[in-house]
Amino acid sequence: MYACSRKHPSPDVAFRVSLNRVVYGVVIASCQAGPVRLRTATALLGATAMLLTGCGSGEPPAAPPPPPPTSPMIMDAPAPATTPPPSTSASPVPAWQVGAHPLPRRPDGFGQVLPTPPELVDRALPTKDLLPPPADDQFAATVNGVPSSVLSRSTWQAGCPVQVNELRYLTLSFWGFDGRAHTGELLVNGSVADTVVAVFRQLFAARFPMEEMRVTRADELDAPPTGDGNNTSAFVCRPTRGQTTWSAHAYGLAIDVNPFCNPYTKGDLVLPELASAYTDRSRARPGMVLPGDAAVRAFTSAGWTWGGTWTEPKDIMHFSANGK
Repeated sequence: MYACSRKHPSPDVAFRVSLNRVVYGVVIASCQAGPVRLRTATALLGATAMLLTGCGSGEPPAAPPPPPPTSPMIMDAPAPATTPPPSTSASPVPAWQVGAHPLPRRPDGFGQVLPTPPELVDRALPTKDLLPPPADDQFAATVNGVPSSVLSRSTWQAGCPVQVNELRYLTLSFWGFDGRAHTGELLVNGSVADTVVAVFRQLFAARFPMEEMRVTRADELDAPPTGDGNNTSAFVCRPTRGQTTWSAHAYGLAIDVNPFCNPYTKGDLVLPELASAYTDRSRARPGMVLPGDAAVRAFTSAGWTWGGTWTEPKDIMHFSANGK
């Protein structure tokens, strides 16, 4: 056997090849001689492998590198949960804020009549839900006595020509300009409650759109005029416009439908004051009440009068059970 000397290294390949050949010959001969010599040859092979490993370099084998310094295990902190930004498509901001622009008053106390703002010439503002919408877009209605919470925010007071027990609180389904079904509320005289439900059932079936339907508040009667309201309403404890006698609304016997789309006109007065674009009845737009349409048919078939047939004033929004 050959040992490697550190003073006389033999790195050449020829030495390794010669050594392998010698060992290989020994193994072959041992295999032919029998099992004992075979075991001897196997041991020789192992020693040769160790020798070759040690002779692979003239330098002593390098010491293994020291292990890296240990440090406490640091776990990544979980990413903080993030909340996606709220969607703005479900609640779009309307192009016009109703009630935000008070008008200067005329000598008669009404607001100054001004040209219709471009945003309202083809009015189709979305409806803000005050009550849960009807299930499955089906018409629904309720008729009840007036809850104290509703009465307290209404225009009723002790001097009104009708008693509280003569009024009924109605909830009714209607279609908005947004194409969705909504639930509105009206205060009406108990004597016409069932008739009103039947009329609004027909309007719902015809998909006649309304922007808003809620009980008129007391503070609205004294608020500065803005000329842009479009609330469909019934009972309002007030006198007839320009007179001292009670209006049919004060008895709960009249309903104004989409006032902005169907304005009241008398001389140079237009109410609401910004609705002049809708005095042109030749250009039909959603929400307008026109001769022979679904709204006129529904009310007149119930025996109500339409103010659109009057000459002076012409009250297109107005339907009444007593003709006033």
